[in-house]
Amino acid sequence: MQSATQPRAPGLPPLWLALAVWSFGAALYLIGFFQRVAPAVITQELMTEFAMGAAALGNLSAFYYYSYVAMQIPTGMLADHWGPRRLLTAGAGVAAAGGALFALSPGYMLVGAGRLLIGAAVGVAFVSMLKLASHWFHARHFAMMSGIALMCGVIGAVSAGLPLRVLVDAFGWRPVMLGVAGLTAALCAATWLAVRDDPAERGFRSHFAGGHSAARRHSMLGGLRAVVRVANVWLIFFAAGGISGPTLTFAGLWGVPFLTTHYGLTTRESALLASVVLVAWALAGPVMGAASDRVRARKPLFILGAGVAAIGWIVVLQFGGLPLPVLVGVLALTGVASGAVMVSFAFAKESVPAHLAGTVSGVINMGNMLGGLIMQPAVGWILDRHWDGALVNGARVYSFDAFRSGFSLMLVWIFLSVVAALATRETHCRQSR
Repeated sequence: MQSATQPRAPGLPPLWLALAVWSFGAALYLIGFFQRVAPAVITQELMTEFAMGAAALGNLSAFYYYSYVAMQIPTGMLADHWGPRRLLTAGAGVAAAGGALFALSPGYMLVGAGRLLIGAAVGVAFVSMLKLASHWFHARHFAMMSGIALMCGVIGAVSAGLPLRVLVDAFGWRPVMLGVAGLTAALCAATWLAVRDDPAERGFRSHFAGGHSAARRHSMLGGLRAVVRVANVWLIFFAAGGISGPTLTFAGLWGVPFLTTHYGLTTRESALLASVVLVAWALAGPVMGAASDRVRARKPLFILGAGVAAIGWIVVLQFGGLPLPVLVGVLALTGVASGAVMVSFAFAKESVPAHLAGTVSGVINMGNMLGGLIMQPAVGWILDRHWDGALVNGARVYSFDAFRSGFSLMLVWIFLSVVAALATRETHCRQSR
């Protein structure tokens, strides 16, 4: 029997507090997704102002991905050892500086430098969110929280669709992007004041297996070596890139000019239709995560999503002149199927020991983003090789055959992703020791 003088053991944090702490990472991730997709909506302004072709525009957009991807493994290791609070604060500060540089720069090189800074800075957000989730929420909710994280990001992406187009039409792209940089600077200060790495720092009991200090007993490079020795990690890494790549490439850059040119839609209508893919992706993420938790299996949903997404992209990207309702329906279904990529984070986390959650999340998110990094400039390069010299308002216009050739690269990768998913080892939602 407990003595009257013995202090009561701390309880778990209330849900509202856990969500409040986690939401600061979600806010930076939302801004990161906004910045990722924004060039798709202002392609004509960028191509005209900086006299760019498709390859140059693809590279400008991909500057974000270059630094974002490069940050994923270091972010994962630092999240395990330094904690997400410091990473999120620093990330928001650097993202604000990069956003201001992008908005104010007079030339291509400085605009590209701004994109590099933004990508590196917001690259800490997703892994930090997953790290916070592993401490502030029960393990059985990890896959669902991964999906909700994607939903937060896609809210940012949708904001960079029609709403951004309306604001740019009203105020110009530079003032709007400078305003986003100011909001990011405010988030930097708020994150440092409000976020804590573990419930123990607020007087509550942690959900993290092994306690708040467990991860700090292992070297960063030792943890990375342990992660990359696991075959499942590499298979999930490759498959995630192939599932996310078409979505990030289509909705993140080339979908708007494709739809505007070949379906006769306005830029606003094309931005709205590209957002359908992202919204479907966002809504499906937490549902698929929760479903995989419920059935106690990761692999079946992962394979099913990759397969259906592959078929959907074939229909959209290789067959022209679809009736608009059919096009919308196929894009929505493809976005839903692509949401299966969010299962990959729980799948990979369970494939390694619990204290390496941050490191493995960084590795998988690096794979997740490789699709956009490689495909956006690659599609642009192929478009330029097939350009017939057509111009509209100073911007290049590409034929359907040019787009079909460029998009075919994405289809090869997503089909190989299905093969990789088939080769994974099921974890049955049990954490590796």
